Amino acid sequence: MSNDEFRAAMSRLAAGVVLVTAYEPPLDDEGPKGEDVGMTATAFMSVSLDPPLVMVSLREGSRMDDLLDEQPLWAVSVLSESQSHIAGRFAMKGRISDRLLFEDVPRTRGEATGSLLVSGALATLECRTEQRIRAGDHTLVIGRVLTAGVPTADGGPLTYFRGRYRRLD
Repeated sequence: MSNDEFRAAMSRLAAGVVLVTAYEPPLDDEGPKGEDVGMTATAFMSVSLDPPLVMVSLREGSRMDDLLDEQPLWAVSVLSESQSHIAGRFAMKGRISDRLLFEDVPRTRGEATGSLLVSGALATLECRTEQRIRAGDHTLVIGRVLTAGVPTADGGPLTYFRGRYRRLD
């Protein structure tokens, strides 16, 4: 089986789309201030109700993988069908700085993690890493959910199917 065959088969699995965020603290008190980091993910799922655990799959060596190896606090915004522009922006390869990407995204800062939460998301979760598992070229990050909110009930979920963002019809 080739990588293309595997990718084609997996593209037939519809997935919800989330924005994973974390705050990268400053290296020292006198240097540049910290920075907010974001990443679009489709490999995100609930793992356990008791305790409340979720999992996200991160490309090994990505900025988010490296950050969550050092910073245990992170957040997830479950994107709505009207937020595909946000998903696309944070999924770009060779993109501009995250600071500029967040510039016009309505957001709040989570109280438990300090991570950004997207306004208008269908749900938001703040998490603390419990476990990291290396799996091929990815890292599975299992997080304990510290807070969960349903800020809006409007609209449907943003999904990813056959290489495109889609709405449920």
